[in-house]
Amino acid sequence: MIQLPFSRIGAPRLARPELRKLLDYIREGDTVTVTKLDRLARSTKDLLSIAEEIKKKGADLEALNINLDIKSPTGQLMLTMLAAIAEFEKGIMLERQREGIDIAKEGGKYKGRKAIEKTKLQEAQALV
Repeated sequence: MIQLPFSRIGAPRLARPELRKLLDYIREGDTVTVTKLDRLARSTKDLLSIAEEIKKKGADLEALNINLDIKSPTGQLMLTMLAAIAEFEKGIMLERQREGIDIAKEGGKYKGRKAIEKTKLQEAQALV
């Protein structure tokens, strides 16, 4: 069974109950098919953990955008490399986004999200 990773602040990340149901349901000989690996996991560690659980159950993992077989050593290597590259790309993208926001703030062009009106917030809270 995989353990949910923890975020930087120590709280569990978004629990993924449907993924958990899938991992509990799969049987030997099944194939888990995803459109892209980043739709299955949030990080390299998550992906490798999920893939290992799938493999232990005798199932296969298929990503539609690449030809991947996790049962072979080559497939396991490719999975690891692709996951690491995807995580790196995400980190670079977030870094660029942060830099762009900082530049826009310096230029007075970015002020963040508009504040919610207190009356609308109170109405929403009352509905809940």
